[in-house]
Amino acid sequence: MKWNKIKSLALFTMLVYPLAAFSQTGVVVDQVIAVVGNSAILKSDILNQRRQLQGQGVEIGDAPECIIMDDMLFQKLLFNQAIIDSVIVSDEQVEQVLDRRLRFFIQQIGSRERLEAYYGKSIDEIKDEFREVIREQEMARMMESQITQNLRVTPSEVREFFRRIPQDSIPLIETEIILAQIVKKPPVSQQEKDNVKSQLEEYRQRIIRGTSFATLAILYSEDPGSARRGGELGFFGRGELYPEFEAAAFTLRPGELSEIVETQAGFHIIQMIERRGEQFNVRHLLLRPKVSPIELNAARQQLDSLRNVIEQGQMTFEEAALQFSDDPGRINQGLMVNPVTGTNRFRPEDIDPNLFFVVDRMTVGSVSAPVGFTNEEDQQAFRLVKLVQRTEPRVANIQQDYDFIQQLALQEKRRRAILSWVKTRLPNTFVFIHESFRHCDYELDWLRNR
Repeated sequence: MKWNKIKSLALFTMLVYPLAAFSQTGVVVDQVIAVVGNSAILKSDILNQRRQLQGQGVEIGDAPECIIMDDMLFQKLLFNQAIIDSVIVSDEQVEQVLDRRLRFFIQQIGSRERLEAYYGKSIDEIKDEFREVIREQEMARMMESQITQNLRVTPSEVREFFRRIPQDSIPLIETEIILAQIVKKPPVSQQEKDNVKSQLEEYRQRIIRGTSFATLAILYSEDPGSARRGGELGFFGRGELYPEFEAAAFTLRPGELSEIVETQAGFHIIQMIERRGEQFNVRHLLLRPKVSPIELNAARQQLDSLRNVIEQGQMTFEEAALQFSDDPGRINQGLMVNPVTGTNRFRPEDIDPNLFFVVDRMTVGSVSAPVGFTNEEDQQAFRLVKLVQRTEPRVANIQQDYDFIQQLALQEKRRRAILSWVKTRLPNTFVFIHESFRHCDYELDWLRNR
């Protein structure tokens, strides 16, 4: 389906550009170019989305504005039906999505301040402008989910789907790598933890005596993302942060300061800024206990000895992982999980460049020397890495790539279901398309009898 090429990006584009454009002479250069039900599409919507896709290097065919229009008409049709079916998106859901999107853009643009400078508005003003846009998008998403949520594909349907693919159109599977690891996380001494807690308590007492929390966070917090904002995190809901952090935050009133809180990331003090139902915005100051160089070197030496044991055949890598690794993946033969896909398969670009430099020179079945890295808790550690499998680029086949082909078959089944749904809704839905877009070769029959 054409709109699948851009639908994932369509959710972001309305947060990147203004919704309408005006010339400096005061002459309106925008116009309504389509209407579905009671919802209009503006010329600027099309132009802004095209500009955003171009900026991300996305190619969507020879007639990009027509493809974008096709997708937008579909989204409006979903939204129109969501209203009819009384699909409800709560204010809390809207806030969660809006905060998640803003965090994404802050990460992309570099900082909260840059995003505010780009718009010439505060974060709160940006949120006010796009709150209803997000609500419409979420209603459309929920409507589409209702159409396709019960669809499944059987093994026979997968095989039949694959047989119907023309020989010259069978997709290419890129190089894939499967890795396993044995991780050693050096322990942090109790003395180091006590020193960090003592330092943090000193900061806490200074805040109680009147020192600005934001100032201390800027100067001393070891969370670089929030430190430059005076420790402010922005709004989060339940289940998005460490449980210990959330438990402490939800007990605070605005302006109130927490005791010292320990999480996997380190030690925190927290100050409540604002709470909205099940969401909160806080400042925090984080200090991380450091592993001593002696402990780091001991971990490296332990892994180096373990590698010799494996290479001498006294123990398999999988047995060593189960017995000695500090990583949860030890119970699954030490296999590493790709955070992008949730599977054990990595494309070269999915692997940290420092690790890929090591893996790229390895042969299948070999085990690396101890490799230093920083884990998800920003702690230093070492690991042995085994190259389990490396596949060369190939044309997909049903034996090796069943899961991949299954997803393609499911996408095709969902596509047919959506086309069928649209055909039943279009005859009873008002659709207007401006003559400047009537030449488009739409995948959906928007122009029939219009």
